[in-house]
Amino acid sequence: MATDVLMPQMGESIAEGTIVKWLKKVGDTVGRDEPLLEISTDKVDAEVPSPAAGVLVEILAKEGETVTVNAVIGRLGEAGEASAPAAAAPAPAVEAPKPAPAPEPVVAAPVAPAASPVPPTPVAPPAPADDQESAGGKVRSSPLVRNIAREHGVNLEQVTGTGLGGRVTKEDILGFIERGKSSAAPVAAPAVSAVPVAPAAPVPAPTPVVAPAPVAAPPVPVAPVFAAGDRVTIEPMTNMRRRIAENMLNSKRTSAHVTTFFEVDFTNIARLRDRAKKSFEAQNGTKLTFLPFVIKATIDALKALPIVNSSVEGDNIVYKHDYNVGIAVALDWGLIVPVIKQADALSITGLARASQDLANRARAKQLKPDEISGGTFSITNFGLYGGYTATPIINQPQVAILGMGGIHKKPWVIETPEGDAIAIRHIGVMSLSFDHRIIDGAVGDQFLAHIKKTIETTDFSALL
Repeated sequence: MATDVLMPQMGESIAEGTIVKWLKKVGDTVGRDEPLLEISTDKVDAEVPSPAAGVLVEILAKEGETVTVNAVIGRLGEAGEASAPAAAAPAPAVEAPKPAPAPEPVVAAPVAPAASPVPPTPVAPPAPADDQESAGGKVRSSPLVRNIAREHGVNLEQVTGTGLGGRVTKEDILGFIERGKSSAAPVAAPAVSAVPVAPAAPVPAPTPVVAPAPVAAPPVPVAPVFAAGDRVTIEPMTNMRRRIAENMLNSKRTSAHVTTFFEVDFTNIARLRDRAKKSFEAQNGTKLTFLPFVIKATIDALKALPIVNSSVEGDNIVYKHDYNVGIAVALDWGLIVPVIKQADALSITGLARASQDLANRARAKQLKPDEISGGTFSITNFGLYGGYTATPIINQPQVAILGMGGIHKKPWVIETPEGDAIAIRHIGVMSLSFDHRIIDGAVGDQFLAHIKKTIETTDFSALL
């Protein structure tokens, strides 16, 4: 018996997904819960496990196609079913065409002269499904569709949705924009019939219908033209890369970015790691890095300066009482920010386990949509390859993001009871990009100063 493979529901707000790659081909044997294909949605790239054991007998959605949630994208059958051609369904019996009945003669009735022409009552066309859906002021669409509409200045209530339940899909919004561009093209005049027409009673001219003005699209950058023989390779962006590009541009347009930098002495933590990292990994099954200490110091600073753990909605500031810390993870094919929920309730050991687990599952495409949403603050570590520092872009709708630069040994001036001295210390540069609409420069500096003091003066050995 065949088993349908469905496009999974990867979150409440997810209405469609794109087939990135089929990991099996028709005729391959697959086990239950074995990865069958990779999909990409507005929130996450993920592997889809096989719903049953058997043989992949049919692929209904090709790589690159975007299909709605719960649509059938493939079928599984029993072993041997793929190699044998499917039995042809019996063709339905074709009935002999019945002779069409002769048309009845139509006798033209004499038309009585009208005293005065009466204009016909105009009949309003039926409202499209999208108008009915948006009557309450809300159009069903995905975040990707809303981003495209925002960039092109399109009101989604003007777009007819063809998706499930009247949802506006990516194809709907792109088609609407294209129609807006082409509506200015001249329309060919209708051909005039050469057959003479008998004069008829005067008919009043219909009321002209004024078409809505097309929405002006922003100027599109002209793609470079490459001549034959040019040594270039051109390939389209992946779904994840397009989403990253859209999110980065949206954040720069939304927030007034300012970045401040602090040098931080990590020597105490570095010495603690040297003493404890082998036993820590043996006992907990995860490495002891600098990251969990930084997360702990960040949570303390968020509690001291709650404006940094907020978001902006219109003219309101929304203060978050949960501390959900997103950790940026670099992938071979892009970047993703999984979230440690209720991070303030975890110890150093718990933060080390949670951050490593999320990073591992992100690289294995095993994250769930709710594990990359709901963040209130983000941390990105660009010091993994020795980078000095950088100016990260805020992860919307958050209002700040912390950057960790590389931690290097440097000669450093320290204060001792005998006076100032030069010593070798582990120094790293930390950066904070913040939204200057609601966070002033003094508050940004206070936040980083709080983190610096916690890292440099806290005895973390008691917390392991």
